[in-house]
Amino acid sequence: MATIIDGKKISLEVKAELKEKVDKLKEKNVMPCLAVILAGNNPASQIYVKNKITSCEEVGIKSLAFTFGEDVSEKQLIELIETLNADKTVDGILVQLPLPKGINEEAVCSHISDSKDVDGFSPYNVGGLVLGRDSFESCTPKGCMRLIKSTGIDICGKRAVVVGRSNIVGKPMAMMLLKENATVTICHSKTENLAEITKEADILIAAVGKAKMIKADMVKNGAVVIDVGMNRTNDGLCGDVDFENVKDVAAFITPVPGGVGPMTIAMLMSNTIKSAEKRL
Repeated sequence: MATIIDGKKISLEVKAELKEKVDKLKEKNVMPCLAVILAGNNPASQIYVKNKITSCEEVGIKSLAFTFGEDVSEKQLIELIETLNADKTVDGILVQLPLPKGINEEAVCSHISDSKDVDGFSPYNVGGLVLGRDSFESCTPKGCMRLIKSTGIDICGKRAVVVGRSNIVGKPMAMMLLKENATVTICHSKTENLAEITKEADILIAAVGKAKMIKADMVKNGAVVIDVGMNRTNDGLCGDVDFENVKDVAAFITPVPGGVGPMTIAMLMSNTIKSAEKRL
């Protein structure tokens, strides 16, 4: 029976560490600040933004919320971003996706200054990760790394398999594991003999968006399994991993919900504070 990796508990530990950093910054008259832009009426986006603002309050970060309706223009959003870029008291800028129809998300987000891209999505920050430079790391894979390390496993030399090749999770996840000297394989929809590859993984990360795709017979005995998936089904939320069966094979496993999700927001706070520290 696997040990459950409690993302809620670990995220609280991270937030406690971050609060100490915020207190030290405030002693030096630096107030970390995150600006969040929400456009449209997507209910899920509204919940995500609310959770991010709540986390800011818990850690002591100042939050600025800018909300627009479905009729907002691309020009309005870009002008706001440019204003926030120029504001030296704003350390991070986040545009909550998806944006309303007709707006080019990439065009809007590309205007966020690399130094305030606390989501870690810009080509500059992604390139910095690949080159091993001190850049902002994407929040979800950064949170996954913290969860993996919480198990006490030595990542160095381990076989890691990432199922999913998205720019937001899969690719940066692979780079972070490689940085820790794991031997990394990325699998995707075109991968042949997927189960044979995943079964070799000491560390298995599932990030494909397919409910319960990873079955018990695809997992190595004693593996660390990190489930990034968040799928809505008739039975409620579930991950990309068949949790009930895989937990009997793995040594460590994250639940859905309560695993990776809370860590993503915690790492957003971490990146915002990292940006604020550069003001010293």
